[in-house]
Amino acid sequence: AERSLVRNRPFPEQKAVRSVCVCVCVYMCLIPCSFLAVDLSLVRFITTELTRGYFLEHNEAKYTERRERVYTCLRIPKELEKLMTFGFFLCLDAFLYVFTLLPLRVILALLRLLTLPCCGLSGSRLLQPAQVCDVLKGFIMVLCYSMMSYVDYAMMYHLIRGQSVIKLYIIYNMLEVADRLFSSFGQDILDALYWTATEPKEKKRAHIGVIPHFLMAVLYVFLHAILIMVQATTLNVAFNSHNKSLLTIMMSNNFVEIKGSVFKKFEKNNLFQMSNSDIKERFTNYILLLIVCLRNMEQFSWNPDHLWVLFPDVVMVIASEVAVDVVKHAFITKFNDISADVYGEYRASLAFDLVSSRQKNAYTDYSDSVSRRMGFIPLPLALLLIRVVTSSVKIQGSLSFMCVLLFYLGMITLKVLNSIVLLGTSCVFVKEAKMEEKLFDPPPSVVSSQISDENTEQAVLTSVPTIPKSDSDTFLTTPDEDDDKIINANTGLEGDGLEHRTPKKDLLEIDRFTICGNRID
Repeated sequence: AERSLVRNRPFPEQKAVRSVCVCVCVYMCLIPCSFLAVDLSLVRFITTELTRGYFLEHNEAKYTERRERVYTCLRIPKELEKLMTFGFFLCLDAFLYVFTLLPLRVILALLRLLTLPCCGLSGSRLLQPAQVCDVLKGFIMVLCYSMMSYVDYAMMYHLIRGQSVIKLYIIYNMLEVADRLFSSFGQDILDALYWTATEPKEKKRAHIGVIPHFLMAVLYVFLHAILIMVQATTLNVAFNSHNKSLLTIMMSNNFVEIKGSVFKKFEKNNLFQMSNSDIKERFTNYILLLIVCLRNMEQFSWNPDHLWVLFPDVVMVIASEVAVDVVKHAFITKFNDISADVYGEYRASLAFDLVSSRQKNAYTDYSDSVSRRMGFIPLPLALLLIRVVTSSVKIQGSLSFMCVLLFYLGMITLKVLNSIVLLGTSCVFVKEAKMEEKLFDPPPSVVSSQISDENTEQAVLTSVPTIPKSDSDTFLTTPDEDDDKIINANTGLEGDGLEHRTPKKDLLEIDRFTICGNRID
């Protein structure tokens, strides 16, 4: 009996094992309950993520703004190309003027200069100011053409062709910068010459003389024509290269322009400068492509089959230029919250220049107005084209002279038709912008001189610089309300203090060539 009792008595190790088993059973019973709770919260979260909703109308203004930005970007190509097309024909009108009407005006001025002394008209001027400017332009073209005849285009081509691709790429970029610098200073030289030659004699002389100004103008036009010739030669080398690597690099340079433009702050005036620069650049590229095609066709004896060989490269260059302009302007307007309607205002401003140059109180020639506004100076480019055409086309016999005469008459016809269409279109743009009553205002210099004579003492006391400007584009330069608040907060001007703030420049004051297009005034 004692042995059986000892055998059935549990040992301490058995008690410990039983305790562990009991705890494990209890824990296993509690685990399903905890997992069930976790599963319920995870399912609820997933269900919420799949079925939760939101209401866009609670932020209607934000989404409407985003949609308008998309629509603006979609409208930019159309509005920009309208401006570019209008500006292209404006540049074409000023360019054809050098070949067609300028020689005739020079001949008429010289005839007046020769016949006026015979008529015995005492007390009258020998030549009108416009005729003096035309004669000066004619003499500059004749002298520069005679100087250009000593420049060997073939030697320049082989000299550039022998350079490496990277060196040519650097040279082409340097030429673009130099072209803008020449354009920015060249029109000032020409304007200084015109004003020195036509300045009233009763005024005190404050210049170095007409002849030094004339020599500076001749030197400028000659150097600028050489610069454009090097540009055309480099482009010709790129077209004739076997692997087209240089042409590809030159086109990729246009896309680098996007990086330097779209991430900068722009106002309406600065965008107007850039638009004018793009118009001038596109027209100049077209003329350079024409020169390249003429030189290549001459080398292949004017074989029309070779023209189709050049055609894909020409289309590629033009397409890349258009694509870069569209992308650049689309993102500039997006980042600076500028509406696409601003290009219509730019078009109206350019149209106002054309219409005002036809008025009786005009104070500048239209070609000079285009030069100041866009930085497009037609004299060097026209000189280079004449030089290339005369060296590429041989004129022999009476039939050739008849063909040249017919071609000249055709150019005159094209110039006249283009001017008529542009004038009618410009009148429509000016009328739509409600600027027609400002066409009869006196020139800005007259208005500013009257104001300065009447308010000299007040200007000295206030010491506020006055800028002569026209009212034709005042609607384009009205500062925004946010800009007014920022200016008031920074300067502490409130109420009557706003009248002492320096006014912004209007678009007619922006005639200094878009090398500074990114500068904020």
